Amino acid sequence: MCRIRADSPSGSRSRRAFLLAATAAVAGPALAQVNVGPPSSMRSLVPAEELEQAAAQQYGELLQEARAKKALAPDNHPQLQRLRSIASRLIAGAPRWNEKASQWRWEVNLIGSQQVNAFCMPGGKIAVFSGLLQKLQLTDDEVAMVLGHEMAHALREHARERIAKEQGTSAILSLGAQLFGLGQLGNVAANVGTQLLTLKYSRDDETEADLVGLELGARAGYNPQAAVSLWEKMGRASSGGTGLAFLSTHPASPDRMHRLQENVPRVEGLYREALARR
Repeated sequence: MCRIRADSPSGSRSRRAFLLAATAAVAGPALAQVNVGPPSSMRSLVPAEELEQAAAQQYGELLQEARAKKALAPDNHPQLQRLRSIASRLIAGAPRWNEKASQWRWEVNLIGSQQVNAFCMPGGKIAVFSGLLQKLQLTDDEVAMVLGHEMAHALREHARERIAKEQGTSAILSLGAQLFGLGQLGNVAANVGTQLLTLKYSRDDETEADLVGLELGARAGYNPQAAVSLWEKMGRASSGGTGLAFLSTHPASPDRMHRLQENVPRVEGLYREALARR
């Protein structure tokens, strides 16, 4: 067997290459153009599979309620088909940010409501309220930025992190019971299942979701500049007195738009490459 000494020139180069590769692996997906750093270690305190099961159950209940009110769009609804077409292109790039996403059972549904809102729950459960499309008259590029942002929350597993921080010691105790066979799996997720639709993410979470969503959209062939025009529309609608549920958790601040505008050049190359492949 040939061994390379660490103090030899070849050994030094190998070691540097290894350290660079390790750093890249920690920093995020290979070749990512936006810089959001590694995911929070707090998320490991909440079991992903159980949280995704809780999300799927709550999502199913939401759809059932909408169906009962005749507010759930049928599969042949033009706007739902539009949403699913846009989402499918974004989903193709999702495993770059979370390898588990390739195994998720993604769903996209449209709910008839005047609410200006959208979300993506853990495990890829997406819902868009029709008010978002109707009141803001979003282009496909802008819809992609909304969906990309919401998908990014799921891909970066912000819900797991939020729940771990909010539950604190009780979450750790519940996991300890699981590890030692003293309790049932999913205690944490089961207790917070009803909170998933009302979770409020931190400012850092929102920044991550903005930037990851920006890159997801660009890789899928959607104009990243639409991220800025989207928030401009949000701001105008808000100042016009229109009640936007989306803005209660996603404030359209000048800092937010400036940060997006600052990052658009970083992903423009990805956008051009995607257009060239189409």
